[in-house]
Amino acid sequence: MDSVLYYICLPLGYLMKGCFWLLKNYGVAIIFFTLITKIVLMPISVWIQKNSIHMVKIQPQINFIKARLNGNFDAIAEEQTKLFKKEKYHPFASLIPLIIQIVLLLGVVYVINRPLNYLFGASDETINALAGLIGADTGDSAFQIQIIEAIKNGTITASSIVPGISSADLAGLIGNVMNMDTMFCGLNLLVIPQNVWGWYSVVSIIAALSSLIMCYTQNRSNVIQHEQGKINKYGIMALSVGLSLILGIFVPTATALYWTASNLLSIAVMYLLNFLINPKKYVDYEALEQSRKALAEAKAFGAMDKKNPLYKQMRAREKADYKKFKHIVNKHIVFYSEKSGFYKYYKDLIDELLKNSDVTIHYVTNDFNDTIFKIAETEPRIKPYFISLKKTAILMMLVECDIFIMTTPDLDKYYLKRSFMKKDIEYIYVPHDSMSIHMGFNEGALNAFDTIFCSGPHVQKEMLATEKMYNLGEKNLVKFGFPLLDNLVDAFKKKGGEKHKRKEILIAPSWNEDNILDSCIDQIVDALKDEDVHITVRPHPEFVKRFPTKMNEIVEKYKSLEKDKLTFELDFSSNKSIYESDLLVTDWSGIAAEFAFATSQPVLFINTKMKVQNPNWQNLQITPMEIQIRNIVGTAIDKEDLAKLPEIIQSLFKDKERYKKQIDEFYQGFTYNHGSAGKAGATYILKSLIKKQNAKK
Repeated sequence: MDSVLYYICLPLGYLMKGCFWLLKNYGVAIIFFTLITKIVLMPISVWIQKNSIHMVKIQPQINFIKARLNGNFDAIAEEQTKLFKKEKYHPFASLIPLIIQIVLLLGVVYVINRPLNYLFGASDETINALAGLIGADTGDSAFQIQIIEAIKNGTITASSIVPGISSADLAGLIGNVMNMDTMFCGLNLLVIPQNVWGWYSVVSIIAALSSLIMCYTQNRSNVIQHEQGKINKYGIMALSVGLSLILGIFVPTATALYWTASNLLSIAVMYLLNFLINPKKYVDYEALEQSRKALAEAKAFGAMDKKNPLYKQMRAREKADYKKFKHIVNKHIVFYSEKSGFYKYYKDLIDELLKNSDVTIHYVTNDFNDTIFKIAETEPRIKPYFISLKKTAILMMLVECDIFIMTTPDLDKYYLKRSFMKKDIEYIYVPHDSMSIHMGFNEGALNAFDTIFCSGPHVQKEMLATEKMYNLGEKNLVKFGFPLLDNLVDAFKKKGGEKHKRKEILIAPSWNEDNILDSCIDQIVDALKDEDVHITVRPHPEFVKRFPTKMNEIVEKYKSLEKDKLTFELDFSSNKSIYESDLLVTDWSGIAAEFAFATSQPVLFINTKMKVQNPNWQNLQITPMEIQIRNIVGTAIDKEDLAKLPEIIQSLFKDKERYKKQIDEFYQGFTYNHGSAGKAGATYILKSLIKKQNAKK
């Protein structure tokens, strides 16, 4: 280590020596030395400033990646690496100032502790001989300072006999040391405060204050530090202040002076760079603020809002329900639901299970106002539990049951994991839409499930191809169907295709990037607001859940429009708008199939960015259903053609009969078990449960 430091310190020593002999005063020389190092390192500081601006410039993209993939740390890292490569950003550049500071500090401490080497050019042999004369330990980092103090107090004189040193050389060295002015502001810079205390204890406080001021100004004005989280900001501040206190107590006062000067000059350099290369000219701070909001909402996702007036009730209910769920033994079947609106995907299954068995249904929901609580009031065999998403993540790792049923994909990828306590739980995926599972879902989204309830032949085909491609074990692929669609078909038939005074248009987008609400809702409303139509906007539940602020802003924007012109449907427990509308406008949402097959009416697709969650979907060589149906159940237009929306809609209405024929024919082979999907699913679950019970016996 000493040899490495020697080569680092060699140029520093020459620079310090030049400053000392030029200015004569040790303290002034140290300040001047610090200034010169800042000037010499200015090109690196400029590069770091530009790199920091680049980082903050792409920070909105990073924040949106983190918000979109919240919880999937591997995917976030992969996306960030791609972004850094594309933008030619060097993520480790922010460490350079810290490394330089540490190297400089180590070098300066080394030089200050060895003034005989670096200021007076004495040889190691001479220095060791002088140390032996006063009995100084050469292993002590400050032994050369002890020699200088011995010379200054007369312990070592020109008449001292030092083996290997001529009297002339000794006299010259002593003369130089005696002429060395080490006093600065009334303090001897060679003194180590812990040895004398008194006024020297102020040195550590001054060093700590300089660090505090530097960190405070950087947190406010440094282009990259300003964007750090509180932990980073105040963690670095605490570390820097603590290090300064240590420096100020246990090393020579000269080192603390250097550290103080370096901190204060760093502030000046920062403001100079901000003036010369102003970040505000390069950074979109509005986009940055929006991305911060999106990230904050993603991080808060799953946590109960403390501002909610029902917060205390929710906390109490969650605590009681969690305890109750945990202590119930022999749970056979557990359903998990994210929101109240998800019960509709389970309804037929649960009804059939209750009708054909005596099994108890344990139903975990993240929604305090889930309709399941009202349903359970009249059905004692349904046991509902309110547990927030964050708590559900813990519950699932500890759950013990025979069968766990959920509509949420990505099991074992994000928050929701398979149980650590019971390894033989059968995890069943129930579809929450009838589309394909290899493009609109993340890659491997269903890999951790044991059983897949397939909505139709296309899903079964995709799962078989997935198993083959990724060498997965064979899963239980159940010919299930899509009960929700069956119920919509029945509801529409009972409604009798009622005619409206004016056309009802339903806008129901997906929640992925560039969806209708993000990219073109204004153009659609502008194109239709003067037409004789009523518009219902039904956002995707995931959009509302992940981006509540954005959703509120959209609702607020259209508050001035009359309710008989435009309304928002934010209660997803009802599907009334689906079977009461004359036309659906969507992008890549699975609601297109539900609307078209339930009502036999056409869909208008807006060509927003394709909903691709799996970048490798084409490897399966199967055309996803969401692409197949676009020209069967309706027509698609580009965003650039939205001004023509009224005439395109009129042409769809005129061509309704042709679309009805196409839609009805395609529906026949689209899903399994029309009208009896719930029964098919319940039959499988009960058979599997009996098999498990027999195996236990």
